[in-house]
Amino acid sequence: MNGKKKENTVYGRRPTSKLLKFKQPISRYASLALIFVLLVPICSSKRPPPLPILPIPSARQLSWQLSEMSMFFHFGPNTFNDTEWGTGDADPAIFFPADLDAQQWVRVAKENGFSRVILTAKHHDGFCLWPSQYTDYSVRSSPWKLGNGDVVRELAEAAENAGVELGIYLSPWDRHDPCYGETIDYNEYYLGQMTELLTRYGVVKEVFLDGARGKGEKEMDYLFDTWFGVIHQHQPQLVIFSDAGPDVRWIGDETGFAANTCWSTFNRSSAKIGDTDRKFLQRGDPLGQDWVPPECDVSIRPGWFWHPSEVPKSAETLLDIYYNSVGRNCLLLLNVPPNSSGLISDEDIEVLEKFSKLRTSIFSYNLANNAIVNASSTRRGISKSQYASQNVLEESIYSYWAPEKNKTVWKLNLEFEDPVTFNVLQVREPIQMGQRIAKFHLETLDQKGHWEEVTNGTTVGYKRLLRFPTVVSHQLRFVIDESRADPLISYLAIHMDPISPFNVSVRSSKPDFNRSQILQPVLRKHSQIVSI
Repeated sequence: MNGKKKENTVYGRRPTSKLLKFKQPISRYASLALIFVLLVPICSSKRPPPLPILPIPSARQLSWQLSEMSMFFHFGPNTFNDTEWGTGDADPAIFFPADLDAQQWVRVAKENGFSRVILTAKHHDGFCLWPSQYTDYSVRSSPWKLGNGDVVRELAEAAENAGVELGIYLSPWDRHDPCYGETIDYNEYYLGQMTELLTRYGVVKEVFLDGARGKGEKEMDYLFDTWFGVIHQHQPQLVIFSDAGPDVRWIGDETGFAANTCWSTFNRSSAKIGDTDRKFLQRGDPLGQDWVPPECDVSIRPGWFWHPSEVPKSAETLLDIYYNSVGRNCLLLLNVPPNSSGLISDEDIEVLEKFSKLRTSIFSYNLANNAIVNASSTRRGISKSQYASQNVLEESIYSYWAPEKNKTVWKLNLEFEDPVTFNVLQVREPIQMGQRIAKFHLETLDQKGHWEEVTNGTTVGYKRLLRFPTVVSHQLRFVIDESRADPLISYLAIHMDPISPFNVSVRSSKPDFNRSQILQPVLRKHSQIVSI
């Protein structure tokens, strides 16, 4: 720690036991008041939490991020036509999922760690999985349940009964309805259908939007801002996903991978749905004025809809995706398409169960739990433990270590009675206070007493996971090199992963900031923080 350790003083003054001298006698009540003032600690010696650094997440964004993983269900006529993008002219009679069981879909999601499910209520072909009043091209015209079926309702009820959140995808592109291409008419049609979905089926927690449209298709304007207003009016607690937010952004690819540097801070004014620089989507902006965290979408199979000839990815591949999505400050949206019977296929369930067991075996226990943790400095709080370094061993964003203000060194030292063996580092920030850390590294003390760097990274955010060659050590040092403000750490953990080969799918370890540069020098003083 740089400099001398401050004593328990107020405004830098040493406490004194010297008696005060008065020229005139003081009253009994004044004496009592004076004693009270001298004995009761002044509030500045036990400070409240540090100021958040803007932007910060809304309540709905925070709830969304904490859910960590969602499951996507692509389902419709494409499932029966063995195609990805329907043309909008498929006969509704083809839609007949004889064994459809939405409860099974939700059960598979919940049992494997997914707390939200999202359904393609309408894909690009325009076929509606609910009986919309605005078109006959829906389940009403299919033989399934004699035209009385409603997939959206069955999924909504199953999700509510299981305590799983519901999300909706309503494709802006509609290849069936003749009003598509007429800006006013189609936007009215779209909002009519969106209103049905948001007013008939209970609480909806996410609306997923995209700008997909095939080459040569009709040109028209989607009135996104109007859509956003109506959506939030009906369901103010949900988040809206798109290339440009407003609540959650696309990560820029469909592989499930985020960039090594990934900020939740973003500039919506620099983004446009269907036309946003993908590097900007992947990395965000440390100087961004908006909080728009990223979501990684990827399918368990090569296609988004079920195809009999395709097989699911392996559990090991899903684990690698988890490291590179959730482990890079994103939410993972994994597509698991129901088959033509209306069920999640057995082979997909087998992979999901193995994936769940792998995550549990690696992350269920923090090997640093028994460590003695010391910090380079600690902010004074209402109690000694309020901002203590030992808080980083508690898995909660609401307890965290905070350093003393205006320090130039930010370190956490972990000491073990016996050497520990590990190859994964997990770090989290209390993101309700803003995303702060821009660069960090982990060191271990070798047998010769030398500190050696094990791994390093840039952003942290909600969660950062880093893999490296197996290390055996009895002392670790986590060092924060650069930060937008005084850094805060809510969780620090080490794990042993016996499955993943070292550096699986690592793309680059070089910090890369889009549309801005890393903040130099590191911001520490309040006046500098305010000026951002």
